[in-house]
Amino acid sequence: MISKDMEKAINQQINREFFSAYLYLSMATYFAEQNLDGMASFMQMQAKEEVEHGMKMYGYLEEQGARVLLEAIEKPDSEFDGPLDIFEKSLKHEQFVTKNIHNLVDQAIKEKDHATKSFLDWFVTEQVEEESSMDSIVNKLKMVGDKGHGLLMLDAQLGRRGE
Repeated sequence: MISKDMEKAINQQINREFFSAYLYLSMATYFAEQNLDGMASFMQMQAKEEVEHGMKMYGYLEEQGARVLLEAIEKPDSEFDGPLDIFEKSLKHEQFVTKNIHNLVDQAIKEKDHATKSFLDWFVTEQVEEESSMDSIVNKLKMVGDKGHGLLMLDAQLGRRGE
């Protein structure tokens, strides 16, 4: 069984995970409107992953006999200044998520909640991958720019995610 403070903190993270899904869907919509279907698909897959992360935490709270409390999800941005802007914002958002996951781990350690600490280790590793992926795309976009053949090649590459 977990503490009420940990229950509350994980519930807040569930909300952040679902907000992340909304944010990535908003970004996918922008890309679809720009006919960058590969990047739109990439962001749709990101959104699905974030829902899975939220549901993983939801299931953990249930397993621990804790109460899941769903709150309103904040409206995400819908105006962007191009692919580089979106992926820079995605990287910054993933860094924010990482900070919050680390705060949860710190709380679990402070409370000597070994089960929650063990559960959260998966998310720590996942965030390394998330930040690395976004950083790589940002660096590629800085090389090729927001227009031209390089952008179309990167769009095609991102569209092959999950194949």
